[in-house]
Amino acid sequence: MSSELASLIEANTRIDGTFPTPIPGLHLSRYSSRTQPGQGVVQCPTLAIVAQGSKQLMLGDEVFTYAPGFCLVVSLDLPVSGRVTSASKARPFLGMHMDLDVKQIPSLRTSGKIQRAKKPDRGVFLSRMTPELLDPVLRLLRLLGKPEDSAVLAPLLQREILYRLWRSEQGEQLERMAQADGNASGVVKAVTWLKENFDKPFSIKLIAQEANMSPSGLHHHFKTLTNMTPLQYQKHLRLQEARRLMLTDAMDASAAAYHVGYVSRSQFTREYSRLFGAPPLRDVEQIRQQSQPAEL
Repeated sequence: MSSELASLIEANTRIDGTFPTPIPGLHLSRYSSRTQPGQGVVQCPTLAIVAQGSKQLMLGDEVFTYAPGFCLVVSLDLPVSGRVTSASKARPFLGMHMDLDVKQIPSLRTSGKIQRAKKPDRGVFLSRMTPELLDPVLRLLRLLGKPEDSAVLAPLLQREILYRLWRSEQGEQLERMAQADGNASGVVKAVTWLKENFDKPFSIKLIAQEANMSPSGLHHHFKTLTNMTPLQYQKHLRLQEARRLMLTDAMDASAAAYHVGYVSRSQFTREYSRLFGAPPLRDVEQIRQQSQPAEL
């Protein structure tokens, strides 16, 4: 991993935290100590790179650990949480993440066929950092502080980064997300519907119709891509939104539960505790004391 990457991130992050940059879709992170698991977010398609230290991403009960030399890609909207696992004041954690527009992938295709080992469908994957990928990443970060250049060149470099990911060992998984048909496309449609209707009663039959898949087929491929069933995905969306409402809108637990679609306070408390490890009121109080972020 290039030391220049760490230097560029450190030069643009003087204090701890995760910060947006003037380049749309690009965020930089710096932490001088390890963090607790974040509040949880629905992460859009993203490339995450660690220049110094290490980090974990949690998707359901699956944990992805990444450090310099590897990058992590989220290829569709997924409810995840993350935490810094290696950092110190002498060697702070330094990382970046960039939104990916997977809809651009069809326009990147070349006439030659790319030979790749067959990979199973997965919504999150780790891949090796290559010199071909690192080069446009560095050129993108060098644009920080150069607004006139970045306005023209940043979109081109972000497209080049997407191209390099598509050409990589895991690129077929990104390709599937951009296809207009197929099982991955059906899961993406189901995810979109769930995000827009998470507070409505669950119906696998209705969601399967939206995805143009059979209920059993949707259930199988959804589980493969997201590491959770459609019902579990809906629960994650509901509980994360309820958590946000209690934290940012000062809503009480009963009101938050009702707002996201629960009719039973006891069921809400039970499922909330199972996901976040504590009942709503205690969990929210702990988060306010810790003030830890949730970004990648």
